Amino acid sequence: MLEAGVHGLCFSPYLEGQAPGSIVSESQIRARLETIQPYTRWIRSFSCTEGHEQTPRIAHQLGLKTLVGAWLGTDPEINEREVNAAIEVARAGHVDILAVGNEVMLREDLSEDELLGYLERVKRALPGIPVGYVDAYYLFEKHPRITAACDVVLTNCYPFWEGCPREQAIAYMQNMYRRTVAAAAGKKIIISETGWPHLGTAFHGAVPSVEGAMRYFIDTCRWAEQDAVELFYFAAFDEAWKVGAEGDVGAYWGLWDKNGVSKYV
Repeated sequence: MLEAGVHGLCFSPYLEGQAPGSIVSESQIRARLETIQPYTRWIRSFSCTEGHEQTPRIAHQLGLKTLVGAWLGTDPEINEREVNAAIEVARAGHVDILAVGNEVMLREDLSEDELLGYLERVKRALPGIPVGYVDAYYLFEKHPRITAACDVVLTNCYPFWEGCPREQAIAYMQNMYRRTVAAAAGKKIIISETGWPHLGTAFHGAVPSVEGAMRYFIDTCRWAEQDAVELFYFAAFDEAWKVGAEGDVGAYWGLWDKNGVSKYV
């Protein structure tokens, strides 16, 4: 399945000892992208500051398309830098789709009106570039104004984080997608994240395992191809820093390990 190539991979270039706040270099971004370039057509990035603004340009040089993220949180100054940098990257021609914010409603970092303000501002600045917002599938049901403001609805679908056993996970994820379709009222939908960890502590009925991670990847990609669903798999690489945010399981979602070595091929 991986050799045949997938639609998209969620991409972060962090190396061991790095985390949000670290400055990433062009050389490490390029090295990481070159590792995954033969296996994907798109990459999804998460930020346009701290060196990440280089990712879309390098991806385009390698023939990859880009879903570029502007990371929004509780700090207005950081949000301004992200939005301005994302607009600059897009105007330079390196953005195919722009995601303004990632799970902001889930974390309750901004109000609905604040997020809508950022979305409308970016859409005005970038006519002709599809602009959307990323969040868990059910939040597009809860926030119809945000759904309506998106050119493209970017939905995160994680059966694991809802405690679903691996055996039922694909059907569960498909239902998440169908709920997003219903909420989106005809808008284009992309699954912006889904995945399964190979190691770490179980979350209720969801148990990490090597075989489970492999099966989830294969079943997910097969369904996406059969039903013509555009999907970004999470993630390209393991990220050790996520242990702090998500517990031990947070570090083991990649198809490649933290050193850039394939875990399954």
